[in-house]
Amino acid sequence: MEATGSVGEAPGGRRVLVVGGGIAGLGAAQRLCGHSAFPHLRVLEATARAGGRIRSERSFGGVVEVGAHWIHGPSRGNPVFQLAADYGLLGEKELSEENQLVETGGHVGLPSVSYASSGARVSLQLVAEMATLFYSLIDQTREFLHAAETPVPSVGEYLKKEIGQHVTGWTEDEETRKLKLAVLNSFFNLECCVSGTHSMDLVALAPFGEYTVLPGLDCTFSKGYQGLTNCMVASLPEDTVVFEKPVKTIHWNGSFQEAAFPGETFPVSVECEDGDRFPVHHVIVTVPLGFLKEHLDTFFDPPLPAEKAEAIRKIGFGTNNKIFLEFEEPFWEPDCQLIQLVWDDTSPLEDAAPALQDAWFRKLIGFVVLPAFASVHVLCGFIAGLESEFMETLSDEEVLLCLTQVLRRVTAPDPVCRGSHTSHVLLHDARCSAVGMEGGAAAQAEALAEPSLLCSSCAGGDFNLA
Repeated sequence: MEATGSVGEAPGGRRVLVVGGGIAGLGAAQRLCGHSAFPHLRVLEATARAGGRIRSERSFGGVVEVGAHWIHGPSRGNPVFQLAADYGLLGEKELSEENQLVETGGHVGLPSVSYASSGARVSLQLVAEMATLFYSLIDQTREFLHAAETPVPSVGEYLKKEIGQHVTGWTEDEETRKLKLAVLNSFFNLECCVSGTHSMDLVALAPFGEYTVLPGLDCTFSKGYQGLTNCMVASLPEDTVVFEKPVKTIHWNGSFQEAAFPGETFPVSVECEDGDRFPVHHVIVTVPLGFLKEHLDTFFDPPLPAEKAEAIRKIGFGTNNKIFLEFEEPFWEPDCQLIQLVWDDTSPLEDAAPALQDAWFRKLIGFVVLPAFASVHVLCGFIAGLESEFMETLSDEEVLLCLTQVLRRVTAPDPVCRGSHTSHVLLHDARCSAVGMEGGAAAQAEALAEPSLLCSSCAGGDFNLA
């Protein structure tokens, strides 16, 4: 938000306030701190820490990522990768030219092992065949970005239409055909996690190709993703970031005077929950989209222009959750990286909607095997959508009991499984939401970011982080 009229110029330069201390807010602050025209800069962060959805915690004898997990497309065109490299946070392998040149197409790698809910292992050859089909169709969806019109409104509808045509050409027996559809359904669940949505039917087809896929093999931070935002905070002048300072209302498009600045007028006054006010010339808003949706009617005074309010309402906001399970002994093979779960008798071509309390866990895509911490063995599960939100209503004990039973059921008949199937510690966390385009809102993100006469705002999310 900025002034456009003849508002008094501050003798010491323009005053700028950044609302939100996530990576978007810290990035804006870094850029402005290097500019002589903005000597007065503050970042207001509502919580006691910076980083937003980048959150690393010490648990299970090591560091786990409660929020953002990977750098996707770690190569020269990725600003997150460049920052991490500049701060010396990545290892030799991650920085190698070989790693940066790997073309993944933006797709998740194949699982190390795939279990059907019946307890049988699914052939990795069949999984690879279905992955090839699914990701080829995902690639096709990106081709409609600049099309005059799309054959169907959503990504999900397009995928199901194309899969339905492929199914007619399958010549295998009925059991194999059902298994193929179940595997494809697991890839739909995985894509829901990637896109941060309950269903791919809610993701608009036209703008889906806006996501830029960069080369590079996805990598992690050995000492925690939060090391990146910690370095960003440390690079700012002392006391730039003010913690535990939630903002109540941004009063803008006005002419405000403050006793601390006699003779000066400011177009913006930022009011905090504790009553403090910050008079400034410019405000950069980087709060999460979910917060904007919840507080849209009270956060801005006067209200935002209609096109910006409409954009905030139309851009979808989904939920991802991570579940961490600790085991005394691993039941998976030493080289296992990703365990896929395939739910029998499911199909992306059927709109079955069982009661959440009976089947929420069937949205679980499986588990990523985290690097071993000394003698501790941890799996990280991912789940998205309404099932994820339902899980948030359960206690840790209820989630633990359910997932322990699931793991025992799917792996018990497997002769190569070894070790304990009982997890001793569980943490499920609801702070890992991601932003996705839903409801055909192709132009809404552009409308939100486009500066208007008196207002410019930015919705914080983690498109490029996890």
